[in-house]
Amino acid sequence: MLGTRGGWQALRRCASLPQAVRLRVSEALGARESGGEVKVQGWVRSVRSQKEILFLHINDGSSLEHLQVVADPSLENRDLTFGSAVEVRGKLVKSPHRRQNMELRAESIRVVGACDTWTFPLKMKERHPLEYVRQFPHLRCRSNTLASLLRIRSEATAAIHSFFQDNGYVHIHTPIITSNDCEGAGELFQIETSNEAKEKTHFFNVPAFLTVSGQLHLEVMAGAFTRVFTFGPTFRAEDSQSRRHLAEFYMVEAELSFTESLQDIMQVMEDLFKTVTSTVLSKCPHDVELFHKYIAPAQKGRLEQILKHKFVTISYNEAVEILKQASQTFTFKPEWGCDLQTEHEKYLVKHCGEVPVFVINYPYDLKPFYMRDNEDGPQHTVAAVDLLVPGVGELCGGSLREERLPFLESRLQRLKIADAYQWYLDLRKYGSVPHGGFGMGFERYLQYILGVANIKDVIPFPRFSHSCLL
Repeated sequence: MLGTRGGWQALRRCASLPQAVRLRVSEALGARESGGEVKVQGWVRSVRSQKEILFLHINDGSSLEHLQVVADPSLENRDLTFGSAVEVRGKLVKSPHRRQNMELRAESIRVVGACDTWTFPLKMKERHPLEYVRQFPHLRCRSNTLASLLRIRSEATAAIHSFFQDNGYVHIHTPIITSNDCEGAGELFQIETSNEAKEKTHFFNVPAFLTVSGQLHLEVMAGAFTRVFTFGPTFRAEDSQSRRHLAEFYMVEAELSFTESLQDIMQVMEDLFKTVTSTVLSKCPHDVELFHKYIAPAQKGRLEQILKHKFVTISYNEAVEILKQASQTFTFKPEWGCDLQTEHEKYLVKHCGEVPVFVINYPYDLKPFYMRDNEDGPQHTVAAVDLLVPGVGELCGGSLREERLPFLESRLQRLKIADAYQWYLDLRKYGSVPHGGFGMGFERYLQYILGVANIKDVIPFPRFSHSCLL
């Protein structure tokens, strides 16, 4: 009995001993003072063994900066290599080095997962070009550049949601599978079953597609909630392998009821851009600096200047005249009634001082049926707007929506699509109000603020060579 009683007392004493506190690398680096035993888990970024001391740098994705681990050489083993996953227990102490506040004095190092450094495509202390790591979509997130990009994407996503929620918008999950072609360009991915024996009827009884935009669904919701937004994947079956096009990308879209001014829409677009950019610059300074230092020098200074000034506004008519008078020779000749090409958009931004430019009031025949008729002539236009930014071209597109039933009915009939959009006409019959909205390509936004040349380098998984990720 005495033995049993003594055993239970020993177990109670063990249970009362302080347990190692698990910390992220960012938390360990941000600690203000030394403490008790801690546990840090992550991947080895460098190993340096000396006669009397072993140095490791480990990272867990929570920070661009690595945590330095100092250990006795006896803790080293053959599996402790660059890329291996480890769990380190020890105590945080003040680092003697100016570049790091704290370091971890290891008492134990456990290799959780070994890494074959000979075949691992990423090499220690080597700065791999974006083109190189794009070949390894399943591993490239372990490079510093892509890790920084993904942290920035995460912070920008949160900032976008905060902006809309702080301004009274309701978040709507719009459908990914839809029968609507919102843009009217026909660049759609059609949904079919994998059954090789083709059925005579469609799965949904009508043709269904991957969405190109959530706008029409947002207009439904704006008729009840006044201000709504969505932020989700959209798809374009555009046959282009350029540096600025994606088949799958994320779109931020918003709709505002009770607004009769295109300027109101433009103000929300400008406020969204500036608020999100300011948040990213303040919350991800080291990650953004990596891009601005090694990929787009001086981009940070340009962004800071843009955030201080109002965006420029010109009309489509003015834009065409500027292009016609340009000394530059364009591949596509600028003419009134033709859409602006990327080369035109970039020139206009340059002409206006390398600041974002709103181009408003596009030709009636260029734009989709839902844009509001300006009732002007002889150059017939609609209340549409595109936001152009340096180096990228179009970033946002929006308009006032046609809320007047006779105007909308007339246009749908001319396009011979009135039957398919009876539900859309209903929105104008039952409590219609002046309204408008816009969409912003999320990847193009990131491409611009970071100064990345190829848009495929701002997405988590580029569709490249590995069949498992295609």
